[in-house]
Amino acid sequence: MRIALFVTCLNDALFPQAGIATVAVLERLGHTVAFPPEQTCCGQLHANTGYARPARELERHTEAAFAGHDVIVSPSGSCAAHLRAHTALPVYELSELLVDVLGVTDVGARFPHRVTYHPTCHGLRMLRLGDRPQRLLRAVSGLELIDLPEPEQCCGFGGTFALKNAGVSGAMLADKCANAAATGAEYLAAADNSCLAHIGGGLARRPGAPRPIHYAEILAGTGARA
Repeated sequence: MRIALFVTCLNDALFPQAGIATVAVLERLGHTVAFPPEQTCCGQLHANTGYARPARELERHTEAAFAGHDVIVSPSGSCAAHLRAHTALPVYELSELLVDVLGVTDVGARFPHRVTYHPTCHGLRMLRLGDRPQRLLRAVSGLELIDLPEPEQCCGFGGTFALKNAGVSGAMLADKCANAAATGAEYLAAADNSCLAHIGGGLARRPGAPRPIHYAEILAGTGARA
């Protein structure tokens, strides 16, 4: 299958390893991945902040950039949810593509570490990913998946919410980090690097706490990680 990658502007600028890992997983499964170079921000940031017209312009631009592609994948639950809500593009978050479209849960990965998983709000409430990411992680050789206490609680990021409501956001982050640390896991995985960056900032202040990682990087893994 030929699959187009929408990497997202955040991943492209700050976390390119998530896009690289997504390509590695799909190519390992025998698929071809295209990368339309005209892609930019999808407009989610603008829409969430009240800038409807610029958001609409970016949504139309994204539709044009991916015109003609029958299957689009993104390593971001929030951007996939935004494009699905505001465009007619056939966009799938990575776990949806793997489990629902390709019918795969074992992608041939190895990651011999203890991992806990945080279901981000867009994936949980808008895309309704359910346990798809966890099913993929449980199939990874050597991985021990540890349940995260109060997993459905938001981490407090929410885009500009963290800036406009710093006190509330910080309290939510503290709860999320305390729950993650209590698992004893080495890594905290999620489907959105925006949330992982927020949580990672909190975990960095806790010695011995899990390290943040996009779950696509785990699925692309073939052995021990430094």
